[in-house]
Amino acid sequence: MQKNTHHILNITVLVAALGYFVDIYDLLLFSIIRIPSLTSLGLSPAMLTTDGEKIITWQMCGLLIGGIIWGVVGDKKGRLSVLFGSIILYSLANIANGFVQTTDQYALVRFIAGIGLAGELGAGITLVSELTPKEKRGIATSVVAGVGLTGAVVAFIIKENFDWRVCYFIGGGLGLFLLVLRLSVFESGMFNEVKKLDVKRGNFFMMFSNGARFKKYLQSILIGLPTWFVIGVLVTFSKEFGEKFGIKEKIDTGKAIMYAYAAIAVGDILIGFVSQWLRSRKKALFLFYGITIVFMIMFFTLLYNGSASSMYWICAGLGFGTGFWAIFVTMGAEQFGTNLRATAATTIPNMVRGMLAIFVLPLFQQLRGATDYVTAGWMSAIIIMAITIVAAATIKETFNKDLNYIEQ
Repeated sequence: MQKNTHHILNITVLVAALGYFVDIYDLLLFSIIRIPSLTSLGLSPAMLTTDGEKIITWQMCGLLIGGIIWGVVGDKKGRLSVLFGSIILYSLANIANGFVQTTDQYALVRFIAGIGLAGELGAGITLVSELTPKEKRGIATSVVAGVGLTGAVVAFIIKENFDWRVCYFIGGGLGLFLLVLRLSVFESGMFNEVKKLDVKRGNFFMMFSNGARFKKYLQSILIGLPTWFVIGVLVTFSKEFGEKFGIKEKIDTGKAIMYAYAAIAVGDILIGFVSQWLRSRKKALFLFYGITIVFMIMFFTLLYNGSASSMYWICAGLGFGTGFWAIFVTMGAEQFGTNLRATAATTIPNMVRGMLAIFVLPLFQQLRGATDYVTAGWMSAIIIMAITIVAAATIKETFNKDLNYIEQ
């Protein structure tokens, strides 16, 4: 029986990790091929930035809406429903993306893909969290995120060898292939037990109906804020920052993203072991926040008249520092009862991704209008890290927490 349980867990971790791998490949593909794809659609150099920001904003809005939809589905219909439904939607959207002819079509398809991409990580982390013994939970979820995040590295390699339209077709094909593997995954026993009870499941508005619950929901979102500031602003627009820093060589944004995500993958696996060693999620978080701050300072001080390779390595350092994605999502899942866990674990990371569109980019753009490009960058970094540190300092520790309970 024990051996069978281990087999089910290993299969679940493997399939969740591969699902997140495809998710990250598709999620970051636009950032990696933004310049060649928009250039081929006939956009001017100035429009590469403005239309690029518009398209990524639409994608992030899709993630925001999709996070709520899939979170509710996960608690009402089951974790597996999300794993199947979301992958079908974003796989078909990515295939459609290979046929777009205008930036409006591009933005619409990325919005639909965003809705689909929103379900993958939260459902996978919820399922793995509920199937794993509490003392091993941090390591299992870190493996899911660490393996998954290498999808960005593969996306860059594919981009180097294929036309941008083919890159989208490959992403769609990978997703449909993953559907076959999904057939071997079992539903969470905790969910099956709660399904028999007369309790509200997947009610998103319960996150706001109770002051203490809303507070921990908000804190769970804010502790992840630096991840998408680093990726969505510093790394995605590393080419533009490089020009402002006076770097003479041309910076390949796709390569910067690859360096960052290769390091994030390492950080994400490592933080699971660090949190086990420290017996604390929060202490591990603060350690990685410190690393992020050090590399943010290096980004804004050492790159003036620097080189492209310096930019790539500092992006890698930033990526390693923000390799707390797995622990941050796991903490979100651990904060809530079984009847709201998928809603929490699916909406929280997508709220952070959505914050790029509704808070992080607007903040950066507002400061850019008042100051200059680089000053806007470091001022945004200070504001975001200050918010995050306050949220992390006040959130409850969840290490070794028993997850078999419900929210009333």
